[in-house]
Amino acid sequence: MSPATTTPRTPSPVPADMPAAITAAKRELRARLGDPAAALAEAEALMRSEVAAVVAERDAGREVFPVVRYADIAAGTVPAETVEAVRRRGCAVVRGTFPRERAEAWDAELAAYLGENGFAAAYRGPADDVFAGLASSRPQIYPVYWSKPQMQARQDDRMSAVRSFLNSFWKHASEGRVWFDPDRDTGYPDRIRRREPGSASLGLSPHTDSGSVERWLLPAYQRVFRHVFSGNVSAYDPWDGAHRTEVDEFPSTVMCSAFRTFQGWTALSEMRPTDGVLNVVPIPSAMAYMLLRALQDDIAEDDLCGAVNGQALPVTELHHSVLLPALTPIPAVEPGDTVWWHGDLVHSVADGSNPERWGNVMYIPASPHCEKNAAYARECGERFLRGTSPGDFAPEDYEANWSGRARTADLNERGRAQLGL
Repeated sequence: MSPATTTPRTPSPVPADMPAAITAAKRELRARLGDPAAALAEAEALMRSEVAAVVAERDAGREVFPVVRYADIAAGTVPAETVEAVRRRGCAVVRGTFPRERAEAWDAELAAYLGENGFAAAYRGPADDVFAGLASSRPQIYPVYWSKPQMQARQDDRMSAVRSFLNSFWKHASEGRVWFDPDRDTGYPDRIRRREPGSASLGLSPHTDSGSVERWLLPAYQRVFRHVFSGNVSAYDPWDGAHRTEVDEFPSTVMCSAFRTFQGWTALSEMRPTDGVLNVVPIPSAMAYMLLRALQDDIAEDDLCGAVNGQALPVTELHHSVLLPALTPIPAVEPGDTVWWHGDLVHSVADGSNPERWGNVMYIPASPHCEKNAAYARECGERFLRGTSPGDFAPEDYEANWSGRARTADLNERGRAQLGL
């Protein structure tokens, strides 16, 4: 099989008249479907069955969010029933990805890094509006990318092993092409969250990332969801990587320029389900329902259930009420655990506070090697050398003149390769 692409691509141009572009796309997709109402009815029946199963498991006191032991990943002994649970639910907690004492040391080092460089006095607050359309605001996320703890975690053998395990759930080769390499990492530098004990968080309302209006408008995404848009809902496989690495999102500082098999974060402190933590609708195929929902007659011709270019795709009671009873918090986690969810999964961060505990994480996803990801990673490598913000994020550049940030000498071979250095 040949690689899926050989040259980097540029972002797709934003339509000059977005309402007209949405109207035209919906007209074409409805014609392709033939009977949008029948397709939605099939998808909704599947969702109601899956949601009922999630609610029943949760009410029975069983863990809906699959839990995997890092030791089993390393030994290749993850139980078959656990593998099946991850595939069905699209999410996982990996216990002990890093030793607790190492994660706690990273947490202390990050606090010192912020303090020694005067971050609290310099911080100007959120600089983007990716979550502007959501009912709740955002958790306490800081635009810090190049600390030594973050770089150490990204390039570690244990993190790479977990990413390879997660990537293995995806079909990475089909149609005579290799879409991505599941065993080779690329860097996707992201931020940190630090929530002080007792601080209230407005969290984030339910949404999905990695594209909003793009999911209907872009030809590459239409190929990703080809079975959905042809009305063959049962043939849609949320783990099929075909064409996902061809998607070129509209340019924005709030969209992800990489293909992430899983979004993820690494816990640096203890967190409990009531602490205002990640919640997910653990149904990877829910995206098919959401795509079809926007094509129904009760939605305005120039509307996609509230999707707005440059913002996260909202999941609301008004349009997607069938999904929301399945919204479920992660299990309790300890420092060194990692948390992962499929890139299409509906998720939120619950409002709440943690009266006795910090709520600290490093955001580190799984972004396997493909030309799309490698091109973005090379750009990030240049930003790393300068200490400036990665291109997917607002250009705040706090770390450009900070002392103690990671340098090339702090990277191992994998760390340099992840950034194209």
